[in-house]
Amino acid sequence: MIYLVLIYEFLKIGLFSIGGGLATLPFLYQLADKYTWFSREMLIDMIAISESTPGPIGINMATYAGYAAAGVSGGIIATMALITPSFFILSVVVRVLEGFKESRLVKSAFYGIRPAVTALIASAALGIAKISLLDIPRYSETGLVQDILGYWQLLLFAVTFYALNRYKGHPVFYIAAAALAGVILRL
Repeated sequence: MIYLVLIYEFLKIGLFSIGGGLATLPFLYQLADKYTWFSREMLIDMIAISESTPGPIGINMATYAGYAAAGVSGGIIATMALITPSFFILSVVVRVLEGFKESRLVKSAFYGIRPAVTALIASAALGIAKISLLDIPRYSETGLVQDILGYWQLLLFAVTFYALNRYKGHPVFYIAAAALAGVILRL
């Protein structure tokens, strides 16, 4: 039964997550709320692992979520279900667009899709920021406003953001440095 649920959910995600891997995040948040496969907090770990491993983030996250739900076979099924709609849709779209690639209507449609995709990705980014940079559980326990901010997380975010934009280093370096900082800060 779990396999049918994985197929249904990841076919749906593959069909409607227009804009790449990060556009799958709103759908994955819904899965975290709907099923017990993984939590919203685990989703942040999924993103970190998916970003630091080879391959497209959406596929990596589907594999991770499927694995969390039903082991290796669940990972394979979720991944295949996620990519199936894209395979068929792109096969048709490529053939159709080939005849209309200079069409003003097609260019206008893509012009309109870009802001919507940006909004999907920005929404996902805000959700990640909320989980990563705010300490909601601590605030819930104490009720103190100063406990809502994760100060070390904010500092690490700021330093990483600055370094990424200033030095243009390889993302793997920054992920490894942040992991090391997390280990040091948690010891």
